[in-house]
Amino acid sequence: MGLNNKFLGFSAAIFAAALWGVSGAFAQFLFNEKNFNAEWLVTVRLLISGSIMLSLGILKGDKDVWHIWKNKKYASQLVVFSFLGMLLVQYSYFITIFHSNAATATVLQYIGPVFIAIYLALRLRKWPKPIEILAIGLAMLGTFLLVTHGDINSLTITPTALIWGIISAIALAAYTILPVHLLKEYSPIVIIGWSMLIAGTGMALVYPPTHFPGIWDMETFWAVAFIILFGTLISFYIFLDAINNIGPQRASLLACAEPLSATLIAVFYFGVQFEFLDWLGSSCIIFTILLLTKIKKKEIPEN
Repeated sequence: MGLNNKFLGFSAAIFAAALWGVSGAFAQFLFNEKNFNAEWLVTVRLLISGSIMLSLGILKGDKDVWHIWKNKKYASQLVVFSFLGMLLVQYSYFITIFHSNAATATVLQYIGPVFIAIYLALRLRKWPKPIEILAIGLAMLGTFLLVTHGDINSLTITPTALIWGIISAIALAAYTILPVHLLKEYSPIVIIGWSMLIAGTGMALVYPPTHFPGIWDMETFWAVAFIILFGTLISFYIFLDAINNIGPQRASLLACAEPLSATLIAVFYFGVQFEFLDWLGSSCIIFTILLLTKIKKKEIPEN
């Protein structure tokens, strides 16, 4: 792998994580302050983002937009990814926020790298190396410290939130692993665009987006717009590009930059005090990123 591709892959994964962090905070704002529900928000963000992405592909003259449906093998993989990857990772994360808060949802979802490590160990028949186990442990510890400041009581855990949080961790693993072979054949625009449109259409059949929920004002509009454009369209596209460049395990671990970005925004923009445990959590995540530069990209066999 070229140095430029590796650098771009690392940067893309970290930037996507930062966008998800802000998006989660906006989602919690809509649920708590504007009486929104997760179903409408997920449906709308998927339909609009998917439509925009495919339109960009068509305008660019990307022939793969239509060619993917001529290959039954990859078309079926795309449909599976749409529901078990794209839809599940978005819905489970937002419904966890709805039943708890963004901090709890973040901590639970970032158990995902553990599931990825287990899958790769079984698939490749090789147990993780000590450096990989250390990276996973540091990522989880750093996330926990940044989100909770070391106080586990700050997490809002109800049985429903716990179940959906674990599902979101599994969904993150599925979202990271399932498109690996698709990305070798087709561009991220095609994979993201179709998977969002398929997932959004499936949701719309159950939760029609024409039933507008909650309180609508300028705050609502900007929050929804950010979630759709930056928290969905851009972030999911560049994260898939990162998976293609640096592999699923490293990309998923770099996503631990999400709580770090949220913390830095709170410090520099809102003037929140940075305490010792925040520094410790940040150090864990930064050290995780440094460790990941030493871990080789793992290729997943197709059969």
